[in-house]
Amino acid sequence: MQSPISSNDAAMSQAIGHSDGHGHGHGEHPDLRMLGFTLFLISEGMLFVGLFVAYLTYRAAAPAWPPAGTPELEKILPAIFTVILVASSGVIMLAERALKHGDMGQFRLFWLLTTAMGTVFVAGQAYEWMHLEFGLKDGLFGGTFYVLTGFHGMHVIIGLLLQAVVFFRSFKTNHYTPASHFGVGASSLYWHFVDVVWIFLFALLYII
Repeated sequence: MQSPISSNDAAMSQAIGHSDGHGHGHGEHPDLRMLGFTLFLISEGMLFVGLFVAYLTYRAAAPAWPPAGTPELEKILPAIFTVILVASSGVIMLAERALKHGDMGQFRLFWLLTTAMGTVFVAGQAYEWMHLEFGLKDGLFGGTFYVLTGFHGMHVIIGLLLQAVVFFRSFKTNHYTPASHFGVGASSLYWHFVDVVWIFLFALLYII
């Protein structure tokens, strides 16, 4: 049975992949599509809020956090990858601006750079997981760390897949234009969402 989360993400991918250049033919107003997508992101945000609250509850109830004997988390590399991910939000905004000015070459360049930066972040998270000295089953500390970072990492990967769809569709003549580019806007908004979530997550796990 498919989970509600995966079903939502599949529907989102399908909507972004097929809406541009076709929504007007079905009488669907682009502003309403973006409103619907924004509401979807709000629902996803509530899932993260629930996880954050659970994490803080477990942490407050624990005698010590992290538990005695738990290796300290490396902070420098995650901080570097955080800067890369947050900076990618600025790069994707440059891509959108290029598209609005009708410069498809610049759009593809900045869009591809955003995807590359996101890929570096995912690779960095995978590297961190491989070198951690505790596992998913090592108590609440290990369990919550892997669940939170893994759930967010899944959303980053989904964002990268959406970017790949948009990139390849950009080579179709007039698929994205300065006046019609819902897929670009939705994918960009999703990317800003995962970036903001990570800022809170990084603060919870590595700083506070």
